[in-house]
Amino acid sequence: MKRDIELSLEKDAEIYKSKDHGPGSREKLLDMIAKSAYDNDRGYEGCSRSVFAALQTHLHLMPEEAYRECLKACTALSGGVARKGEVCGALTAGIMALSALTASEKMESFKHYQKAMLISGLLFDRFREKFGTTKCVEVQEQLLGRTYDFNKEEDRDAWYKDGGLHYCPLVCGEAARMAAELILRIREEQGE
Repeated sequence: MKRDIELSLEKDAEIYKSKDHGPGSREKLLDMIAKSAYDNDRGYEGCSRSVFAALQTHLHLMPEEAYRECLKACTALSGGVARKGEVCGALTAGIMALSALTASEKMESFKHYQKAMLISGLLFDRFREKFGTTKCVEVQEQLLGRTYDFNKEEDRDAWYKDGGLHYCPLVCGEAARMAAELILRIREEQGE
């Protein structure tokens, strides 16, 4: 059964009819990141890379060379990991971005390991609270009223027909916004 979930990119833009959110405000930055993730997924598809690219574009998480490698690495996480319907790829990309910001390249750095786990757990919980699940197929059912096996041509065709190329990008926008909020919080705590 289709669930009515308010998605930020679909809500009325009343907030922009006042001067409360001026140029360069945090809210406008979050909206740009969400819209970028939405546009990436609409234009190129692949939820994980769409979210990761939006976060990098607007928040400059890492040097360009590292970003290109991470973008390639997150490609097959889309569709719930290699189109298997498991953990939502948009969520996974947000977790990758948070880990890139908080973890260490040194295996022995348990402090950084714990920090990455804590902040990624917050994103996981927020995503699950918003959508009622973290599984790709369950998010599909919530928003589109059914599940799709992307390895079957008839299901891929049905996903397009049923509005998948609108709803999945909206999920990307939400996941990118949630991750960006946490990234900005980390940067504020670090005095950046």
